[in-house]
Amino acid sequence: MRLYKECLSCGKELIGRIDKKYCDPQCKSAHQYEREKKQPERFYNKVDNQLRLNRRILKQYNKAGKATVRSKILKKEGFNPNFFTHYWKNKKGDVYLFVYEFGFLKTTERNIEKYVLINWQDYMTTNN
Repeated sequence: MRLYKECLSCGKELIGRIDKKYCDPQCKSAHQYEREKKQPERFYNKVDNQLRLNRRILKQYNKAGKATVRSKILKKEGFNPNFFTHYWKNKKGDVYLFVYEFGFLKTTERNIEKYVLINWQDYMTTNN
C-alpha cells in the first residue's frame, strides 16, 4: 500500500520505498523551492534583507569615512532610512542612525535632502 503513487514534483511513477515522495533529489529540491517561493516573505527576513542592503549602500558611498550624498541617490539604490540598528547622539544634539558600523544623518542644504555618512568610531560609546 503506497502513500504516494507519483512524484510530487514531476508526476513520474514512484518505484521503491512505500513512503517515497520524489523520484530523485532534484525533484525534491525543485518541489520544496516552488513551495517556499509561494509563501509570503517572513517579517524577520524582510528586515534582515533591508538592513543588509542599507549597509551595502552606505559602505559603497562612504569609502573615506565621511561623505555627503543626496538622498535621492541612496533611495534610488534601495536605501530605506527607517531600517537601522542603533543610534548615536553627538554633543551638538544631532542623532546619527547606524546600520551596524555605518551611520547617516539626514540634512537639508539649499532645499536638497542629503545624508551625511560616517563610520562608527571608538569614542561613540552609548555612555555619552
